[in-house]
Amino acid sequence: MDRRLLMVMGTSLLVALALSAIFYQVVAGARKGGPPQASAKTRDLVVAARGLPFGTSLKSADVKLTKVLADQFPKDGFARVEEVLERPVIASILPEEAVREGRLAPRGSGLGLASIIPPGLRALSVRVNDVVGVAGYVLPGVRVDVLVTGNSGGHETTITRTILQDILVLSAGQNIEPDGLGKAINAPVVTLLVTPEQAEVLTLASEGRIQLVLRNTTDRSAEKTPGRALADLYGSSGTLKPERVGQPPRARAAPPPPAAPPLPPATEEITVIRGNLKTVEQVAIKKSE
Repeated sequence: MDRRLLMVMGTSLLVALALSAIFYQVVAGARKGGPPQASAKTRDLVVAARGLPFGTSLKSADVKLTKVLADQFPKDGFARVEEVLERPVIASILPEEAVREGRLAPRGSGLGLASIIPPGLRALSVRVNDVVGVAGYVLPGVRVDVLVTGNSGGHETTITRTILQDILVLSAGQNIEPDGLGKAINAPVVTLLVTPEQAEVLTLASEGRIQLVLRNTTDRSAEKTPGRALADLYGSSGTLKPERVGQPPRARAAPPPPAAPPLPPATEEITVIRGNLKTVEQVAIKKSE
């Protein structure tokens, strides 16, 4: 065989083997997600060992450490278990979820509702019913306005005024978190988050009749309202009886039918002859008793 032909064949075989090796390396690297990271950095992350409901004070058995890539470590996460022990949970944490700073109250802030009251604010409870509590839809986390109805300054007229606006509801009865399915909560007491001055106003308003008005949580505006007096709705003369608000006016009674005319008295004809004159006269017949 020609030596030149053998050299060409050998060279072609070497090139084919080299290309095959390169192709194999590319395919294998693509299947593994790219070239192996021999020096990838990891960090310890504190996660929940079980579901942690609101108000839980964290113990060693409630959390555990897991390894995560350094670039996946949350900004407000914890790398040591000691940093989260004895801190109350203020928002539920799911199993295996990272424990974050925003889900915990400061150590020593108390348990339950007290742990979520910001410094400088107060929690004040008011009694409600299905009407005052907007048929049970005043849930923890929503915002309401507070109206009060009563008599002002010795005046006999009843007045309704908006005394507080954009007030956060902390709890409804014993429920500190809203129902997961969005169901209404029938609770006789609603706890509101207020300033000390607002707490005084709300306590004084309890002498009258309180009404909660549900508002959109994203609507943070405050409206100026003059209030309304009963005389504004019904007038001040008091000569007319007012109809109830929201009900159609009562139908007026139909006038009585006119009395039937009296029947003419019964009569009888009598023929009277006077000389050559003959007349017929009508004589009423008297009814016997």
